[in-house]
Amino acid sequence: MTRYWCDSAILPDGPATHVLLEETSGRWSRITPDADPGDAHRLPGVVLPGFANCHSHAFHRALRGRVQSSGSFWSWRRAMYAVADRLDPDRCLDLARATFAEMTLAGITTVGEFSYLHHDHGGTPYAAPNVMAEALSQAAREAGIRLTLLDACYLSGGLDAGGHRPLDGVQCRFGDRDADAWAARFGALATELPDDSTRVGAAIHSVRAVPADRFAVIIDAVGERRLHLHLSEQPAENAACAAHYGRTPAELVDDHGVLGPRTTAVHATHLTDADIALLGRTGTTACLCPTTERDLADGIGPARALADAGSPLSLGTDQHAMIDFFEEMRAAELHQRLATGRRGCFPPEELITMATRHDSLGWPDAGALAVGNRADLVAVETESVRTAGAAADQVIFAAGAADVHTVIIDGRKVVDDHQHRIGDVGRMLIDAVTPLLEER
Repeated sequence: MTRYWCDSAILPDGPATHVLLEETSGRWSRITPDADPGDAHRLPGVVLPGFANCHSHAFHRALRGRVQSSGSFWSWRRAMYAVADRLDPDRCLDLARATFAEMTLAGITTVGEFSYLHHDHGGTPYAAPNVMAEALSQAAREAGIRLTLLDACYLSGGLDAGGHRPLDGVQCRFGDRDADAWAARFGALATELPDDSTRVGAAIHSVRAVPADRFAVIIDAVGERRLHLHLSEQPAENAACAAHYGRTPAELVDDHGVLGPRTTAVHATHLTDADIALLGRTGTTACLCPTTERDLADGIGPARALADAGSPLSLGTDQHAMIDFFEEMRAAELHQRLATGRRGCFPPEELITMATRHDSLGWPDAGALAVGNRADLVAVETESVRTAGAAADQVIFAAGAADVHTVIIDGRKVVDDHQHRIGDVGRMLIDAVTPLLEER
């Protein structure tokens, strides 16, 4: 048993002081407010539950600081494709390990990796068909973070009024021969990959990338696992879907039984009122990625309306323009303020619930400082130039990733005094990113 003590902690029923947390075999075995520290390890500042990054494309991290100055979503996508074209399993491992380590430095204890880079150039399967997924799994283990690998089905190169276009160029690396071939590869992955720190789920990349008549194959393969999809990220996606199918993307996927409590709609930015009601009525989670959505000029989604309709909300860092979950939480609130002209759209406790929604990644026993849960915590310093004077229940409005002092995942200390156990993460990122940006 290991014992920790802190001045303040955010427990399921709210902030508490002088909290003693006892961990046994990777689980919280006792949590006692108003306790003496005794010989317990003292943690600084405010202790929060571990964060769940519910939408990540690890290899996009190579683009940070390279494509932010101008252009559109579509010009950004061309740059992203260029990076994807240079990745192989070894480079994928290096970049994902460094990116996942950066996440743990920011207090993220579980990541949902939405993975669609499956094959070699030209779409040729690797000798080991799931080697790219295995590289992501190895990267997560070495970085000390839990992983939900969301294997994406990606079958077409786009959508217009005439229908789905064939895969082209680097997109061929994303696609299996057809939905049945994807399901066969996914079935092997779902059998071979999971362990105590890894789950497997699936993804429909988008209504642009998967024809609607193939959704049933994916749903059947997924079974009881988690299913994610990009939904209504761009107005152009909505227009193309309406032109070909005569439906909004939300209506289309609902027609085919995609929505529901095990499904997460990522972005959900450009929704009609009927779409919002649909996601809420089906209990579909909406994953907001605020720093990505503003970086790509996607827009501000109807987050408050979705929550009021009954859709649980989660958060993701998506393309990793930054990896800072305090900023994602703040942005979820501040973007709504800009859109509505009203403060306090989401109280701090609701923002923390968004940031810790592990159940949408298949980890219902994580995300709260509660007896029986996985022993995760994030200790946030309250005496930095950013957090000095902040109240414990509002520290998320002041803190940044640099204020994360200690991170414990499944009872293991992964970050201590701002340092990752794996070593110099900045150096790892430089070494992983540089080869991907060099001219071929």
